[in-house]
Amino acid sequence: MTEREKMIAGELYRAGDPELVEMRKRAQALTRAYNATTYGEDAVRRPLLEALLGAGGHAAVIRPPFHVDYGSNIHLGRGVFLNFGCVILDVCPVRIGDRSEIGPYVQIIAADHPRDPQIRRSGLELGRPVTLGAHVWVGAGAIVLPGVSIGDDAIIGAGAVVTRDVAAGVTVAGNPARPIGP
Repeated sequence: MTEREKMIAGELYRAGDPELVEMRKRAQALTRAYNATTYGEDAVRRPLLEALLGAGGHAAVIRPPFHVDYGSNIHLGRGVFLNFGCVILDVCPVRIGDRSEIGPYVQIIAADHPRDPQIRRSGLELGRPVTLGAHVWVGAGAIVLPGVSIGDDAIIGAGAVVTRDVAAGVTVAGNPARPIGP
């Protein structure tokens, strides 16, 4: 397997691999160009998102600044909205379902690191995919950690740190995020 294939599969990989370095450079160039645009420049923005994202760039609304590792592992459903300052570290697939809304300064993190210090010292990294269902609402400043799945119609409160899966229709808040309400 290539380092890229290992990375996407959630296996240990070397982030310094030349192919991965070039992919990150490409993503940085595309996000820099996108982040330099202003409201109303759809003719410029749309092609940049289509080139950057794995899927959904043609239909998403993303307010700059927007930051990614690779972009190509991000798959957005129809009508997805990302507010200002979102960060998506997409070393593994990140999927966001139709009509989900992501608040400002939300972080969705698929990148992870080995827990064993010997493996960390070796420079190996890993990731775990993140999935948000349809009609999910993520409040401002929330952090969704590696390997988390969030069900359809769930709500993530502002500032929540989501460390575990969230079932469909459930509202969570806090650090770590816990179900709230009736």
